[in-house]
Amino acid sequence: MSREILTSESLRKYFEAKGPLGRAGGTLRAVDGIDFSISDNRVFALVGESGCGKSTVARLVLRLIAPTSGRVLFKGKDVLSFAGDELKAYRKSVQIIFQDPFASLNPRRTVYDTISEPLLIHSIVPKNRFRDRVVEILGTVGLGPETLNRYPHEFSGGQRQRICIARALSVSPEIIVADEPLSALDVSIQAQILNLLIDLKEKSRLSYLFISHDLRVVHYLSDEVGVMYLGRIVEHAKTEELFSKPFHPYTEVLLASAPKLKTEGERVRQAPLKGEVPSPVSIPPGCPFHPRCPRRFAPCDRIVPRFLESHGRLVSCHLWNPY
Repeated sequence: MSREILTSESLRKYFEAKGPLGRAGGTLRAVDGIDFSISDNRVFALVGESGCGKSTVARLVLRLIAPTSGRVLFKGKDVLSFAGDELKAYRKSVQIIFQDPFASLNPRRTVYDTISEPLLIHSIVPKNRFRDRVVEILGTVGLGPETLNRYPHEFSGGQRQRICIARALSVSPEIIVADEPLSALDVSIQAQILNLLIDLKEKSRLSYLFISHDLRVVHYLSDEVGVMYLGRIVEHAKTEELFSKPFHPYTEVLLASAPKLKTEGERVRQAPLKGEVPSPVSIPPGCPFHPRCPRRFAPCDRIVPRFLESHGRLVSCHLWNPY
């Protein structure tokens, strides 16, 4: 049976925005009360437009920033309570792969330096075995020992991302937070890295918090999906169920706007979504999506929809959960 490893409970992160001349500009609700859990050997994906709060969730999970309220639990323990060795162990268990592999690598450090540093910090193996261990880790991501003394600028984007993955794997984590790990890569390289992530999951029983705006990748990789809009999860379902029949109008729009191959005689649906995403400093009353929703009706502009179970999934919409 699978067990829950990481859990988010009513997680919120607010920032005080600055207005003109340094004046107070209101409260920016980057993450506004989200719940999810990740079990071992499972992939939970967060999707949504840019600025919806996905990367802020990643930073909260990694404890790079503190939440305004709510909790992140690791194996039932509150991450904010961790200190000393317990915090060090948590950082070992939960690793991250960043969006830009070049920006996340120190240009002055060789591949050997980059991957051996976590081995030293966490005392994974004796120093006299560092080289052998680094070579072994590089082999798992398809890189050979000839790369050990080379620098990041000497590699392609795909190779740099493999180095970042190797660095994350060096401490044998249980969960990897993958924050848009493919978006900075060419399409042909994306497929290679995606297949690598799947292979590593199967071999090592890794779990992923996978953050992306590419629905094709999410469909291929994930087990469950949370759809975010203005800091909230508006629909949470198993991947196949969500892609076969989305409930929330925003999810419908996202799926309709995803690139599709057009066959002869087929009409490709166009996304009915219009308008810009409202500012997270000035979220509309009622349902946050109602100004852009093609299916809005009377209560949508007045009453915030409840996030409740409906037909085996969680959804925040008056169409499914009457007020």
